[in-house]
Amino acid sequence: MYAVVMAGGSGSRLWPASRKLYPKQFLSIAGEQTMLQETLARLDGVEVSGSTVICNEEHRFIVAQQAQDAGRALSSIILEPVGRNTAPAIALAAFDLLARNEGQSPLMLVMAADHLIQNVPAFHQAVAEAAKQAEGGALVTFGIVPESAHTGYGYIRRGDEQGGAYSVAQFVEKPDAETAQSYLDDGAYYWNSGMFMFAADTYLAELKAHRPDIYAACEAAFAERSQDADFLRVGKDAFTACPDDSVDYAVMEKTTKAVVVPLSAGWSDVGAWSSLWEVSEGNGDDNVVHGDVLTHNTNGSYIRAESRLVATVGLKDVVVVESNDAVLVADKHQVQDVKKIVEQLKAEGRNEILHHRHVHRPWGVYDSIDNGERYQVKRITVNPGAKLSVQMHHHRAEHWIVVSGTAKVTNGDKEIMLTENQSTYIPVGVVHALENPGVIPLELIEVQSGSYLGEDDIVRFEDRYGRAPK
Repeated sequence: MYAVVMAGGSGSRLWPASRKLYPKQFLSIAGEQTMLQETLARLDGVEVSGSTVICNEEHRFIVAQQAQDAGRALSSIILEPVGRNTAPAIALAAFDLLARNEGQSPLMLVMAADHLIQNVPAFHQAVAEAAKQAEGGALVTFGIVPESAHTGYGYIRRGDEQGGAYSVAQFVEKPDAETAQSYLDDGAYYWNSGMFMFAADTYLAELKAHRPDIYAACEAAFAERSQDADFLRVGKDAFTACPDDSVDYAVMEKTTKAVVVPLSAGWSDVGAWSSLWEVSEGNGDDNVVHGDVLTHNTNGSYIRAESRLVATVGLKDVVVVESNDAVLVADKHQVQDVKKIVEQLKAEGRNEILHHRHVHRPWGVYDSIDNGERYQVKRITVNPGAKLSVQMHHHRAEHWIVVSGTAKVTNGDKEIMLTENQSTYIPVGVVHALENPGVIPLELIEVQSGSYLGEDDIVRFEDRYGRAPK
């Protein structure tokens, strides 16, 4: 058995914490570890031979770093050149597992990187039952035993009992409140979790039978694969031509081999801020608070402060989320519409949709601490042994001041070493590079000045992370 973790979501309903370039699966919003790390840790106690993560190309370094930080060795990191939904993503993983196992077909435990499961032993029991079913040729979906008449999830109606599972009688769309209550009262309906178990060859055979166009596109894309350090890249043109469809629509609703294994384990897809209020333990006023928060006459609310004091007075059933560059205030019962704010940000071309003030790079992180017309100030942290690309800028000059650590700087035809309180100036058009040769993080202040300060004014000549043109 191999774990296949899908980590390509955008998590737009959890803005402002979740951003396009750093979405919720890479955040610590439901525990001390990130959601991806918790998903991988959940495999402890399950006999898996390895783990594959499927992600967007722009998230590849985040995945690799978070797995390394958590001490989790990954079998493969598959990069999707474009998003094409879950059916093609799982097909790429299936082709990869068959290739890695020389044609032998392992079981695939397919999970999302951004789900919360509070009762891990119960999850392990369900996985064991699903493995029995999958070994017998079934395509297994995990059905969450509903705890309420939830209208935000699709449902699965069970059929005849098959050992510790049931045949799937019907997949149904997200219901209205009255229909959801009837499902809860009936007792034969489960929430659709989006988690699966099947043999790799069984899944591909069913995909080929029901969506041969998706199968052919993924087969062609995988045939053009290449290995780039820790990452597996597939053919861009072939995968871009692949139809966009979910595994539910493409396979599970069409196959005659679908079974559902019930799961009652404190599951949530953390699809909105209200979900975190629902699954977290509140205080005496039924509030869930994180960070530096003070409340007075506030009830039933979720309040999160990431960078400063947040105080509320006289509020009920609200969500307040503060980050260092944006604040969200919403009715707790309307948080699904946070995506409407994200759509406005996108239409206006604002950076708050893309990234946080802290921007992660494969070499470390930078924080834009101040900016104005013709200038920008950044706090830069370079990891030990890491190096920024050899580059130049057409429109800006840079001044670097070392705060702590040691910097190895290429400035034109000179190579210099800088330590605490030392600095260097890099004029417009001069080729330069920055490296941390030490064993502690290098911290410095960068002051940019010029007519254009965008991140796309970078001409890379050499880069150890594969970002320079070949």
